[in-house]
Amino acid sequence: MLKKRIYQGLTAAGLTLAFAACKTPELVVKNESRNVPAGFTTAPAGATLDSASTGKLPWKQFFADPDLQLLIESALQNNQELNITLQEIEIAKNEVRIRKGEYLPFVSLGGSAGAEKVGRYTIQGATEENINIREGRRTPDPLTDFQVGAFATWEVDIWHKLRNARKAAALRYLASVEGRNFMVTNVIAEIANAYYELLALDNQLAIVRQSIGIQSNALELVKFQKESARTTELAVKRFEAQVQHSRALQFKLEQSIVETENKLNFLAGRYPQPVARHDESFNTLLPTAIQAGLPTQLLGNRPDIRQAEQQLAAAKLDVQVARASFYPALRLTSGVGFAAYNPALLLAAPESMLFSLAGDAAAPLFNRNGIKALYYNANATQTQAVYRYEKSLLNAYVEVTNQLANISNLEKSYDAKAKEVAALNQSVSISNDLFRAARAEYTEVLFTQREALESKFDLIETRLQQLNASVNVYRALGGGWK
Repeated sequence: MLKKRIYQGLTAAGLTLAFAACKTPELVVKNESRNVPAGFTTAPAGATLDSASTGKLPWKQFFADPDLQLLIESALQNNQELNITLQEIEIAKNEVRIRKGEYLPFVSLGGSAGAEKVGRYTIQGATEENINIREGRRTPDPLTDFQVGAFATWEVDIWHKLRNARKAAALRYLASVEGRNFMVTNVIAEIANAYYELLALDNQLAIVRQSIGIQSNALELVKFQKESARTTELAVKRFEAQVQHSRALQFKLEQSIVETENKLNFLAGRYPQPVARHDESFNTLLPTAIQAGLPTQLLGNRPDIRQAEQQLAAAKLDVQVARASFYPALRLTSGVGFAAYNPALLLAAPESMLFSLAGDAAAPLFNRNGIKALYYNANATQTQAVYRYEKSLLNAYVEVTNQLANISNLEKSYDAKAKEVAALNQSVSISNDLFRAARAEYTEVLFTQREALESKFDLIETRLQQLNASVNVYRALGGGWK
């Protein structure tokens, strides 16, 4: 009766300890919000807010300029940042293979050889001596041992710990792919913006050179009037200073053109060389008509949102993996092969055959603080992933809204700037005529020419901002990576 009660007590204690080992701490779990407004709060004139989205267009359809297309194609092949990201994808793919390997049994083939000399007065030595006397034979001394066989170990994935770890690695691989897609989108947008900037600089340089010609003619006219005593040396020096100012601006623009060309070459993954372009087409370039689509489409179009979503799913699985560490782990080990003290007897079956099969189950009981810390860290990481996902979604909506408003306002600004340029061009002609007729001061001519030059620069800058806004909204809608 006493023996039975002892067994019952041990069983109850074992069950109590097992239950305590399987009990996991409570967590405050944060779930992500996928709610977005029904539509964008701002949109350019003519933009539609239906399901059609410009972000779904392939980049070759959005960017029709063949010179720009060649630059983008070169970047997709040779850009160093993209190639670095490709290797990160390979690293993530290998992580999936590692996790998959952990889920399967570990099997190894091997052999061993050794020798052992035991003391005669030890238990093992006395036993061997007794056997030798009884059987009338002599075992080798020292005793050699030769083994060859196959051995396997396998952790039975009862709680899906290894399976969830493999799924988490697969999700991170998908996240790395989306990370590359997001980089592709950004590289394409950066190349397009730099290309349009180069065209704008070319046109500004042409305007400066044209202005230098006009200002040089005005300088000659002032010199002639000075010789005729119709004006003073002050007027000559003021006109001469304006010509030199424009020439300094010319050199500054030429340097900016060199730097912008080299920026494009760097993005395209090639050494500095002339960039093919048709700068005369800049003034005829019109921003592509934008269809914003619906905010919910950003979840499928934006690679950064898709990346954050995959990372969030992986983080949730990491919590399950950390939780499984509280539960008992079951491991199986087995082996089959041959063993003998004489190599000649190694394959003498069945006497030399050996096999083994064992299983063990273990659960953490006392040293649980480390496991709890890992569990809490996994949950904190999952909470971070929720905030990152919500941040990427909010950022995408804000970016699209800002660029849609920018397109609308720049269109109005360009119309006003175009009227300003037309008025100032007429003012330049009028001021020159009045100056020749001695009905206007030379300062009026100088100010009018300067204002006309600045207004033309502003008009080109506004057109550039329009094109950049068109590129940026295409990127913000998730275009470019498909």
